[in-house]
Amino acid sequence: MNDTTAEPQDGQEAGLDSTPPSAEEFQVSQPGNINPEVLQNISVNLSIEVGRTNIKIKDLMRLTQGSVVELDRIAGEPLDLLVNDTVVAQGEVVLVNDRYGIRLTRVVPSTDRLKSI
Repeated sequence: MNDTTAEPQDGQEAGLDSTPPSAEEFQVSQPGNINPEVLQNISVNLSIEVGRTNIKIKDLMRLTQGSVVELDRIAGEPLDLLVNDTVVAQGEVVLVNDRYGIRLTRVVPSTDRLKSI
């Protein structure tokens, strides 16, 4: 006979459910909508990209303090705001209480952002 009730193991209190959430708990409330309660505690990596370049390893090895690396962006061109390596907006650098920030000037529409998730 198979008993499906589990006795609390060492370190577990009786009455606490330690089973992972079921797929039904993550179901979308309506097709096309994402349950915000599920998303609110997910961490994402947010970064700002000033520009990029390709260099040879020999040139990389020659870099010292004071070296200048030319990037593929023109001065004044908007910076990219990336979430998990996906561009979601562009903006310009601002100074906020002695810290750098970004003022968004263009945001990728949410429908396009969801396609890249």
